[in-house]
Order: sequence, then C-alpha cells, then structure tokens
Amino acid sequence: MKQMYRFFALVLMAAVLMMGAAVGCAEEETVYRIVTDTAFRPFEYTDETGALVGIDVDILAAIAEDQGFQYTLEPLGWDASIAACQAGQADGMIAGASITESRKESGWIFSDGYFTATQSMAVAESSDIDTLEDPFTGLNGKAVAVKIGTLSAEYAESLMDTYGFTITYFEDSPTLYQAVIGGQCVAAFDDTPIMADNIMANGLPMKLVAGTENEGAPYGFAVFSAEKQELVDMFNAGLANIKANGVYDEIIAKYMGA
Repeated sequence: MKQMYRFFALVLMAAVLMMGAAVGCAEEETVYRIVTDTAFRPFEYTDETGALVGIDVDILAAIAEDQGFQYTLEPLGWDASIAACQAGQADGMIAGASITESRKESGWIFSDGYFTATQSMAVAESSDIDTLEDPFTGLNGKAVAVKIGTLSAEYAESLMDTYGFTITYFEDSPTLYQAVIGGQCVAAFDDTPIMADNIMANGLPMKLVAGTENEGAPYGFAVFSAEKQELVDMFNAGLANIKANGVYDEIIAKYMGA
C-alpha cells in the first residue's frame, strides 16, 4: 500500500512540475535583441543626458508598441552590429542601412523602406571646390573620407577613378568629418541628411557641395536569417500603421523639422 501511495505521489509531483513548466513557458515572452550604430545623427546618437535617441530609436519604439513585441536596443557600431546579426548574436539591425541589391544578395533581409536618403559630398567651409562648374573637380590627387561598408563609400568608390582621388576609410561619421576639418582629407562622402544635421547641430566648419547627390536609396530594418522573418513582418505592419496614424510624421518632424 505504501508503495502505491509513493507511486501516486511521484506521479502527482511530476504532473505539478510539468504544469509549472508549461505555465512558465507560456508566460515567457520573446525579447528581441536589436542593434544599431553609435553615432549617426539624427537617426541614432547619444543626447546630453547620455540617452540613446534618434529617428531609428523612436520608429522602432513606436512599431514595437503598435505590434506588441519586446526588445532591447544596443548601440554596437555599424560593423559590430552587422557582425552580431550575422553571427546570430542579435536578431535585427536598425541603423540607417540603405536597401541595395548587393546587400540582399549577400544575405541581408530588409523591411520596407522607412526613409529615403541620398549620398553626397561635403568639404571644409573654406574650400573652393564647390565654386567650380564640376563639383568633383579639384579632387585629383587628394584624399576623401568615407565610412566603411556604407552606400556613401560605394558612391565615392564609383567616382574615384574618374576624378583621381584616393579614399580613406573611417569607422563612424564624426571621425570622417574631423578628418576634413583637420585637413587630413579634402572632402567627405556620407548620407546627405546626416551631414546636414551634423553641420547645423554641431556647428561644424563644413558645407555640402551642391550637385554631388546620387539617386539615393531607402533605409530599411534588416535581419540576416530567414528564421527572423516574423520580426521583419511585424516591422512592416507597424510601419504601415504609424504612417497611417501620423506617428511617423511626428517622429520625422521632431528630429528634422516640419
């Protein structure tokens, strides 16, 4: 009889443990790890309080609220963010990443575009390069600064043989701007809204060169595995909703003006 009681007690205990585990699994919610750049104002940057802010930060927050998913956002830097996603250490990336066919072919899986930006050139405020008829004339034999692995770098690379300049690569936008200000490079290629915002907000002694813009491309949220497609789907659905209800326009106006 005691053995029978012991048997039923063990069965009951096992059942309770299984129910507890099932409840725990049901209550456990997926928290996506999203990564981003460190300094790509106005899309992501650190404000005076040390908080991570910007268009990408607010768009992601609004979409997550609309779609009801949880996430963490970590500013790893451009290259480190890509590497983390490719290694499966992060679920997705939002960092002003231009949607291009070459990136798609190399394994990037993009959301719908959420902002379209051109790439262009800026020079030191005292430069006379933009006074010439061809805005790229005057670059022959000179070094220009670009951010490694970006569409603006590809744009500069497409022009370097024609105009005879060399390219110096940097890890982030603020560093390549300082290379121009300090005279290490004669010009910088970067996303137009990023340079315009930094020049205005930080009082940089630089100027955009009119007529140097390319056709541009939209920015997209990106994952690097088909297993993360659900995250892209939620991003797309949420983006459509915040565009429809006006939240998207409010975010753009907050950082770029009406």
